[in-house]
Amino acid sequence: MLHTWSQKLIDHFHLHCLIPAGVLSFTKDNWIPANESFLFRVESLAKEFKKRYLDYLATAYRKAQLIFPGNTEKCESPQGFVQLLESLLEATWIVYAKRPFAGPEQVLEYLGRYTHRVAITNNRIISIDNGTVTFTYRDRQDNDEIKTMSLTADEFIGRFLLHVLPRGFMKIRYFGFLAHTNKKQAVSLIRKLIDPDMKMPEKIKETVLEMMLRLTGTDITCCPRCKKGRMTIIKKLPRHYYDSS
Repeated sequence: MLHTWSQKLIDHFHLHCLIPAGVLSFTKDNWIPANESFLFRVESLAKEFKKRYLDYLATAYRKAQLIFPGNTEKCESPQGFVQLLESLLEATWIVYAKRPFAGPEQVLEYLGRYTHRVAITNNRIISIDNGTVTFTYRDRQDNDEIKTMSLTADEFIGRFLLHVLPRGFMKIRYFGFLAHTNKKQAVSLIRKLIDPDMKMPEKIKETVLEMMLRLTGTDITCCPRCKKGRMTIIKKLPRHYYDSS
């Protein structure tokens, strides 16, 4: 899952990856679990990720799919781009991996908070006045103390738009047996291979309102200002309002 923002809305691009501790055999008749104390070397994963990422970056450059605004303009020339790649190759890339000590349920619950969030929520915005936006943020480098920051409206909008994904760009991607084309059959098969007597969980049928309440604990029909009134739909915008961009 792609996560792009920090508390100050600046670009903080990183990926949250969940990796199952095992694989389905090529013959699809056996589940092969990972060693309980070892899954893979994080150093090797970092090197492989760097190699693939830079290969994709170089391919995008050759196809003229990259833009170089502001301080990155010097990298637009062939010589500048080669120097950029060389500096990235020399850098040590880091993969941080750890066991979910509280169990996989807590990890999924944590990541579930980000799946439908935007860079900043309304309750963090304190004021919008005289072309200035003031909002709160949590300072990770100062014991998570809550502080305030004021930005010009242009700067605030610019930071916010950093995290609007391009059309067709997916925030969440699934691979392997969890890919959309495989998971319906594969997940059911894997559960049977791991435990033939396992009771299959029933699929939860819920509305968007119910799902948001379950995942975030927030009732999105409740008025964000008075916390008492109920938000009701009075009109739906025609589809061309959404497609005009």
